[in-house]
Amino acid sequence: MTEKTYLGFDLGTSGLRGLLVTADDTPIASFEAHYDTAQPHKGWSEQNPTDWIIACQAVARGLRDAAPQAWANIAGIGVSGHMHGAVLMDNAGQVVRPCILWNDTRSHAEAAALDAADQVRALSGNIVFPGFTAPKLMWVAKHEPDNFAKVAKVVLPAAFLNHWLTGDYVADMSDSAGTSWLDVGARDWSDKLLDAGGMRQDQMPRLVEGSQSAGTLRTDLARDWALTDTVHIAGGAGDNAAAACGAGVMKEGQGFISLGTSGVLLAARDRYKPDPATAVHTFCHAVPNRWYQMGVILAATDCLNWLSAVTQTAPAELTAELGDTLAAPGTLQFLPYLSGERTPHNDSQIRGSFIGLHASTTRADMTRAVLEGVAYALRDCFEALKSTGVDLTHVLALGGGTKSRLWVEMVATTLNLPLILPKSGDFGAALGAARLARCAATGCDPEAAMTAPAAEETIRPNADLVPAFDAAYHRYTRLYPAMKALL
Repeated sequence: MTEKTYLGFDLGTSGLRGLLVTADDTPIASFEAHYDTAQPHKGWSEQNPTDWIIACQAVARGLRDAAPQAWANIAGIGVSGHMHGAVLMDNAGQVVRPCILWNDTRSHAEAAALDAADQVRALSGNIVFPGFTAPKLMWVAKHEPDNFAKVAKVVLPAAFLNHWLTGDYVADMSDSAGTSWLDVGARDWSDKLLDAGGMRQDQMPRLVEGSQSAGTLRTDLARDWALTDTVHIAGGAGDNAAAACGAGVMKEGQGFISLGTSGVLLAARDRYKPDPATAVHTFCHAVPNRWYQMGVILAATDCLNWLSAVTQTAPAELTAELGDTLAAPGTLQFLPYLSGERTPHNDSQIRGSFIGLHASTTRADMTRAVLEGVAYALRDCFEALKSTGVDLTHVLALGGGTKSRLWVEMVATTLNLPLILPKSGDFGAALGAARLARCAATGCDPEAAMTAPAAEETIRPNADLVPAFDAAYHRYTRLYPAMKALL
C-alpha cells in the first residue's frame, strides 16, 4: 500500500516555499521560488498575484522532480499566506490591480476612520490597523473608484491560491480574522462590519475552518501536475496561525516568539477574550474553537538587515563582534520603528532612531543597541499580552534571528522568560499548512496532529542581568512619547 503524503505551501512576502511530508511529518522534499515587491510610492507595498502562481508552479516542478513517487501520492494540500493583503478580483475571476500587502501604510486615514466607527472594535476584536484589509478597500474606493467598481470578490493571498487550486472562492477563519470584516468571536462575516467598510457579503469568499476541506484540486491542474482530482485542499491559514500549527502551539499556556523579518509573540487561547486597546491582535486559530493573541512588531531581523546594508557588513559578522557572552545593556538605545509600529502603539508614522550616539560609538555598540531595541519592543508585546490575561511560563523561539544565541539570551533576559530552541527541522508555517492538509484529507483530530517539536535547548534568562535589562526597558518605554512629540 502506498503511503499518502501531504504538501504545505507557505506564501511569504519574499517567496513561496513548498514542503512535502509523510503522514508522521517526516520531511521528504522542499523547494522555494521568489518574487519581487513593488514600492511605487513611499509607504506603498504591492505584489502581482500572478507571480505567486508562477512561483507555485515552479515549486511544484521542483518537488515533483525531487521526489516523484512521494509527489504522486499527495492526498492533501494546504496553503499558508501572509495576512491582510487585498487581492481584488472581477466577475471574470481576473485580478483588478496589484495586491496591497500587509506592510503597506497608505490607508492610515481610512483605518483611523473605520476604527472610530460604532461597534467595529467590539465585533472585530481588534484595532483597525492600516495594514488590515478593510481600510485598503476604503482607500481604493476613494482613490481608484474605477477599480473599486470592478470588485466582485476580495480574497487574501492564501485564499487567492486556494481559488487557483480549487476554482472556488474559499478562505479560512484565521486569515479572515485580520480583515476587520469578520466577527472574530462568532467566526463569521459581519454585515455591520462589512457595511462600515463599504463592502457586501457577496464580495466575500466562503468560510471554512483551516483544518477542513475547502474543496479538491481542479481537474485541469490535477492533470498538469500528474495528480488525481480527489486531492483535498485545506482551508489553510494565515502565516502566524500556520506557524502555530507547525510548532504545536494550540492550547492555553502555549506560545512562541518569532524573530523573523517582523517580530511576533503569540499565545494560543482556549476562549475569545479580546482587548483591542492593548493593540494586541485577537484572531481565530486555524482549528475550530480556538483563538490566538499576538503582539507584533513590524521590524525585527529587518532592523539588523538595515544596519547590515548601511555598514556593508553581513548580519552574522555584526553579531559575531559582540562575542558569545551577554553583557549588561549599553547606554546607546535604538527604537526599531523603521516601518512604524503595531503593538502597543498602533502608529504607522513613527520612525526609528538611535538615542545617545557619541564620538566613541562603535559599530558593535550600534549592533548591540539594535538587538536590544528589538528585545525591548518584544517586551512591549509581552506586557500587552499579559494585560489580556495571557500566562506564559516559557515559549518556543523560532525564526532566522534565533541563529544568534546571544540575541535569544538577550530576549529571554529582557522578558524574564525561558525560550526553548527546537531541534533542527521543519516546524514552521509550511509544516503547519501540510498538517492542515492531512486533517482536511483524513479527518484526523487537529489536536493530535499539531504536536510540538522536540527541544534542543532551553535558554534561560540571565538572572544576574534581569534587573539591568528591566531598568533599560523602562528607559526605552519613555522614548516613544518623546520621539512622537518631535514628529
